[in-house]
Amino acid sequence: MQYLLRNQIKYLIVIIVLFSSRAQAQLIKQINFPDHDDDPLRFGISVGGNRSFYNVLHSPRFLSFDSVDVIESINSTGINLAGLVNLRLSNHFDLRGYPLNLVFTEKAFQYRLKTPNLLEDSITIKKVQGITLAFPLQLKFTSDRISNFKVYMLTGGRVDFDLNANSGKKNNNDALVLKKLDYNAEAAIGFHFYFPVFVLTPELKISYGLRNVLSKENSLKYSNIIDDIRSRSITFSLTVE
Repeated sequence: MQYLLRNQIKYLIVIIVLFSSRAQAQLIKQINFPDHDDDPLRFGISVGGNRSFYNVLHSPRFLSFDSVDVIESINSTGINLAGLVNLRLSNHFDLRGYPLNLVFTEKAFQYRLKTPNLLEDSITIKKVQGITLAFPLQLKFTSDRISNFKVYMLTGGRVDFDLNANSGKKNNNDALVLKKLDYNAEAAIGFHFYFPVFVLTPELKISYGLRNVLSKENSLKYSNIIDDIRSRSITFSLTVE
């Protein structure tokens, strides 16, 4: 009985080894886009979703202001559409840019009022619509390729031009007014998956606003009690090359 069991185990081991060798050989044959990363210039299309908010610093006037009790930035969701250009610098470094990068957001502030009037609720939300034309420039570091997979990290900066800024002045109902230009520092991690007809890249990125984007308007009830507003966002995107 033990002899038969040992033989069965030997046959099983032989089958596993043969199957593994065959699978490995098959995997080697199925390397997709083997020369993809050697191209000096590559292009892609990126679609993503973002979660964004503002970091708010109160003005000294806030302490003496008797109408507003609390100011909070509400997390909001938006979408990103971009065209990618990737310049190869070496085996592990690339320079990336986005000649066309549109970011659609709707950021909002929640005010809790101490003494609302007849036309106001005790909690008031002021929304800031954003259609941003962004110009990122990123340095990317990639690992060695493992079959049809590769991981990378990147860091860089971004200049934002808000096409919808200052709309609060035109339709003003005491809304906040933001500056058109913003500057961001960025960091991300992503993965390349090499398929037979394209390369798919999921990426998770954090953006940190460096500029105070508040356009101070002392005449606006909900603006003059804020001293500093800086943007923050997390973006998940899928890029096809």
